[in-house]
Amino acid sequence: MDLLTFGQTGWGDELFYATLMTIAVSITAMLIGFLFSAIFTPLKLSNKKFLNLIANFYTTVIRGVPELLVIYLFFFGGSGAIMYVASIFGYNEYIEINAFITGSVAIGIISGAYSTEVFRGAIQSIDKGQFEACKVLGLKKRIYFLKVIMPQMLRLAIPNLSNVWQITLKDTSLISVTGLVEIMRQSYIAAGSTRDPLFFYSFAALLYLMLTFFSMKLINRLEVKYSKGF
Repeated sequence: MDLLTFGQTGWGDELFYATLMTIAVSITAMLIGFLFSAIFTPLKLSNKKFLNLIANFYTTVIRGVPELLVIYLFFFGGSGAIMYVASIFGYNEYIEINAFITGSVAIGIISGAYSTEVFRGAIQSIDKGQFEACKVLGLKKRIYFLKVIMPQMLRLAIPNLSNVWQITLKDTSLISVTGLVEIMRQSYIAAGSTRDPLFFYSFAALLYLMLTFFSMKLINRLEVKYSKGF
């Protein structure tokens, strides 16, 4: 346990900050995913085939391509795209995108693809009579969506969103390839320095399990809150 002490002799403080970084990336990526799902879920439910095609292309490609490949594309391709645009304006120096931003956006786009399908399924599971009743009452779309549809959608979506959260949390381990020091990257550094990979990788697994356990406790409370009366 001396390896986990705080200070110069142990790796406890480094792993603590790495855990905070993992949490920060996970939450940021989940929020970005909700933003993308807010854009693409209406497209999935639209009656226009062209909009359906755009949304289906997004969810199919992102879910069908390995997560690590998406991160590589954003980390290396993103820098190349920005450098190309900068070269148009006469700037030819190397530009590197911040690893935190790259990782959060890449994982957020992955999370958004899964969240889009979750919200689509949840909305389609709501009885059509709910929509018809809102229209008959003359409620504006914004009002009946926020007051009638969204609470029912959340009740149906939260159990599946917990799976999306777990995927997002575990996918943060992949962004270690960008150099961002999160749990997996810090464990790799510590294992290489101490030549004790079994201990540090086992402890990394324990940290991920703890994050999953406590986050599931919070999600279960939300599920109970939005399931009152059912």
